[in-house]
Amino acid sequence: MDNSGMYVGLDIGTTSIKVIVAENVKGQMNVIGVGNERSNGVSRGVIVDIDKAAEAIQRAVRQAEEKASIEIHDVIVGIPANMLKIEPCSGMIAIDDQSREITGRDVRSVSAAALIQSLPPEREVVDILADEFVVDGFDGIKDPRGMVGVRLELHGTLFTGPKTIMHNTRKAVEQAGLHLRGTVINPMAQGMMVMNDGEQDFGTILIDLGGGQATAAVIHDHQLKYIDVDQEGGQFITKDISVVLNTSLDSAEKLKRDYGYADSAQASDEDEFPVDVVGQSQPTPISEKYLAEIIEARLDQIFQRLQANLNKVQALELPGGIVLTGGVAALPGITDLATAEFGTNVRVYVPDQMGLRHPSFTLALALVNYFGGLSEIDLLIKSALTGSTQLADETDEIRQREQPVDNGPVDAPVQAHQKSKATPKPKKKRTEGIKKFFSDFFD
Repeated sequence: MDNSGMYVGLDIGTTSIKVIVAENVKGQMNVIGVGNERSNGVSRGVIVDIDKAAEAIQRAVRQAEEKASIEIHDVIVGIPANMLKIEPCSGMIAIDDQSREITGRDVRSVSAAALIQSLPPEREVVDILADEFVVDGFDGIKDPRGMVGVRLELHGTLFTGPKTIMHNTRKAVEQAGLHLRGTVINPMAQGMMVMNDGEQDFGTILIDLGGGQATAAVIHDHQLKYIDVDQEGGQFITKDISVVLNTSLDSAEKLKRDYGYADSAQASDEDEFPVDVVGQSQPTPISEKYLAEIIEARLDQIFQRLQANLNKVQALELPGGIVLTGGVAALPGITDLATAEFGTNVRVYVPDQMGLRHPSFTLALALVNYFGGLSEIDLLIKSALTGSTQLADETDEIRQREQPVDNGPVDAPVQAHQKSKATPKPKKKRTEGIKKFFSDFFD
């Protein structure tokens, strides 16, 4: 599917709201506008004041509109992983006419059937991903459209989250005068962009060090397998600096950005800088090493809690190691500190687009890349979340127009093609040791 078009990613963060406008031309994502405004009404990644959040979103969108010279109406919004649950799901429908080919409407219907779950009233479905389709017992099918069968099944993964988070996000976006084009779970979008194919396949940990919280996500077999959210982030480091040095929060944030080191061993005990201390008329000199010790103490606490939970599922034994991103990941020495703490290889991801070369822009950029890379079958499955049949009807109409004319004598080759399409490719064999390892890890 050619997803050429305009995409707008909206990252509603605790400390800042970022908007990225990108144009997808034949698979190449070109950023044409960026908005970055101070956040308001958001605490620890979750919207707690809809009115204030909507105003902050409007400011960021207006900034992006000016730079991109366009009017923004539709946005793709990232959903935080707080209290996210991952569970298997399945759905099955009967095809009413045995001679009829499976259509996009059937794909949407079987996806809707997979969404039927007995959920607590405070939770709702955030997303659904298909692992495979099964047509009359033939499994391993990625796109069943055009095949003939009497029973269509979907086996996939269901993601559910707190209803409050979803409602507040939708409400804030609507109140900002925008239409919600789609939602994406934050670590899912980030993982697909920051990791290469091998890292996603064999297993890698993504740690997003944001302003309000730190999120650890395990990506394995190209799927989001595990989530752990620590309710501390860059804001807590800033507060520590403010309290210890007796300076304002704004001054503490500036000190962290201008002079901060994550690893105190890399900071100098001789290099000093002035600090405006509350109640004193003259600035007080503070060494880089002293400031780094304050920062390192808080990061140690965050890393230790994440490490304890990751060890419970043996995630740190995965070969891909750890990829750090988020605003706090920009601190010098963060890689060495994380390597010493987690005992595995660590690298920091920084976007390479001009003007976005900072880890804090990773999520907003990942949203447009993820949504722009969705296939037609992915979009059909996601349409079941909204209940819309428009995409299914449009794609079915296009496929019907593109169907070759049936001239009678050439029926046999067409049928042979249909049969080969329904037959799944054999899965790659792996050693029993590796299979057992990953089985123990996730089951």
